[in-house]
Amino acid sequence: MTETARVQTVVLAGRLDGHTAPAVRELLHTAVDAGTEELVVDLSRVDLVDATGLGVLLGTRRRALRAGRRILLRGTPPRLRRLLRAARMERILPTEPDVATARAAAAWGV
Repeated sequence: MTETARVQTVVLAGRLDGHTAPAVRELLHTAVDAGTEELVVDLSRVDLVDATGLGVLLGTRRRALRAGRRILLRGTPPRLRRLLRAARMERILPTEPDVATARAAAAWGV
């Protein structure tokens, strides 16, 4: 977990599924409770997110909102982005490209 003046980032890796959900939930909830700034969940190193993992992300969003915080998913895997779009959850769980893609887009004024 890293923090700057305005952003707290949690980097996840591997799978976010039924087996890892309890530990990831605890990590994310601890991050929400410990900070006050925007919470960025970096998923660029995540291989798989199943329905249980999606539930963890939604629960973290609810907790963040109750704490007056905003959550943003960064480096969201294409499959999860498609799922969020199809389920019309992209507004609920906003995403942004990974850091390198975001910097490249900013450099080109996109």
